[in-house]
Amino acid sequence: MKLFECQGCGQMLFFENVRCERCGRQLGFLPERLTLSALDPAGEGRWRALAGSRRLWRFCANAQHGACNWLVPAGGKAELCRACLLNRTIPNLEEPQHQVLWQRIEMAKHRLVYGLLRLGLPLPSKAEEPEKGLAFDFLAGTPQPGEDGPGVVTGHASGLITLDIAEADPVQRERLRRELYEPYRTLLGHFRHEIGHYYWERLIDDPGRHEEFRALFGDERTDYGAALSAHYAQGPQPPTWQESFISSYAKAHPWEDFAETWAHYLHIVDTLETGASFGLRIRPKAGRDRGLAVAIDFDPYREENLERMIQAWFPLTYAVNELNHSMDQPDLYPFILAPKVIEKLSFVHRLVHQDAAPRN
Repeated sequence: MKLFECQGCGQMLFFENVRCERCGRQLGFLPERLTLSALDPAGEGRWRALAGSRRLWRFCANAQHGACNWLVPAGGKAELCRACLLNRTIPNLEEPQHQVLWQRIEMAKHRLVYGLLRLGLPLPSKAEEPEKGLAFDFLAGTPQPGEDGPGVVTGHASGLITLDIAEADPVQRERLRRELYEPYRTLLGHFRHEIGHYYWERLIDDPGRHEEFRALFGDERTDYGAALSAHYAQGPQPPTWQESFISSYAKAHPWEDFAETWAHYLHIVDTLETGASFGLRIRPKAGRDRGLAVAIDFDPYREENLERMIQAWFPLTYAVNELNHSMDQPDLYPFILAPKVIEKLSFVHRLVHQDAAPRN
């Protein structure tokens, strides 16, 4: 995620900001420009964006719930922004705790949508394309201790991504992370993984790409249900999986391998953009590996050379992991990018750049 700047006073801004703390201006995100803009009131709930757009704007209807800071054209009929239009079901907001959980979910989902728009990937809603469009169901249903019931299963099916809103509760999410022996479990990670399944159907489920996919990830025609059952029955895997897979879960089935690889590709691109926006330069003062000295001075969303991205990613993760250790925190990025994994990331990179039109 890049940094933004208040067009009124020059204050540095972040993606989720709704008010400039220096000049007090209201802030709103312009999806058509992928930028955060300072706003001047134009009457009747309309706003004028200082980011250069001549049209007037109003806030997405979900702004009233503290769940969105994106804008929609004031003269149009749309009440929901580009990101919120993708929602099919939101939690029952009459339940007080649901609003807080939904706000956290939307924060992660809006970051996901920003990255997909930045890459120029197709992102139609189910309303626009019933068969190939995308929709989200955010459901409550995780049984409490002592309760029976299967609960809500987070997953993807034919463009519909379902998320158990309990994943927005840090305590519940940490419990599941420990039970499933996962080194990393976040809301944004869930979104990036499940959207990987969606883009497998859109970009790979084509005879022309099956051969290359299967050569790297394996044959997706393998029984999916049986593969997942075997994965969960086996428990923790020996470390040898790291030679070919980004995570233990990726080993379960080729579809999951692709979704995990896709998610990590988005992790890498977005984190490198943050590093570039802060002007980060890594120059270790120990060791003799000159390859660890790097300036993140390129746009990863437009960079066609994956090798350049990986060369920056390694020293960046070494640095941030050690910074975390200095605060007695676990690795920020607890994964290994083995050569086989980088091959798979390269496949995703080529796929994205062949089917997308990157935007500013």
